[in-house]
Amino acid sequence: MTEEPTLPREGRHAHQHDLRAFKGVEAWVFDLDNTLYPATSALFSQIDERISRFVAKHLDLSPDEARVKQKAFYKKYGTTLRGLMIEYKMDPDAFLAYVHDIDYTPLEPNPALGEAIGRLPGRKYIFTNGDRPHAERTAARLGIADHFDDIFDIVAAGLMPKPNLETYRKFLARTGAAPARAAMFEDLSRNLVVPHRLGMRSVLLVPDGTREVFREDWELEGANAPHVDFVTDDLKGFLTAVLGAINS
Repeated sequence: MTEEPTLPREGRHAHQHDLRAFKGVEAWVFDLDNTLYPATSALFSQIDERISRFVAKHLDLSPDEARVKQKAFYKKYGTTLRGLMIEYKMDPDAFLAYVHDIDYTPLEPNPALGEAIGRLPGRKYIFTNGDRPHAERTAARLGIADHFDDIFDIVAAGLMPKPNLETYRKFLARTGAAPARAAMFEDLSRNLVVPHRLGMRSVLLVPDGTREVFREDWELEGANAPHVDFVTDDLKGFLTAVLGAINS
């Protein structure tokens, strides 16, 4: 007997439940951190820690003070880097090089995910608030780099992070993707507001084995809102189910 593909886990208020909604999608857009790899890999936690260290060093703050400042910037500006640039005229190159100087060995290769992405019809993109070198190293470690047509990073975005509308417009202009024929995969609900408004299918990734996103309260706001079409804790399984639906 053929095993049924893993079904997507959908949020209580997700207003689309039929995976055939992905028929006609020609551009598949994936966030990087905590989306293409699980949060349990602790990769992003390394970045988060290095951001705190950078803030502490360059603003001459204690670790606790730096953490508060870091999170305040992140909440207000979308990234800590944006806050440092606006309020302290910080050099973005120095920041990006420092915070992405991490150990990638905790990431396990995921050929099954790569196969699922490779089978998707159309073009595939990584769209990240990190930089291209970090995305390239991450995708290479996962063994999925060859399945993507391009990477749109924070530098290509003019250092304006998601969820700013301008950033999505730059992405669409660069790739030529049509929102009505595109799908966006993200681990943060707020980064799906604009894609959904533009007409893209929106998919929220949550930690494995739970429907909750373990983040600060403000980051949880809107997780079950109508701008989130689908919710899943298994990206590979979800894509497998989508492929089954659009090829049926």
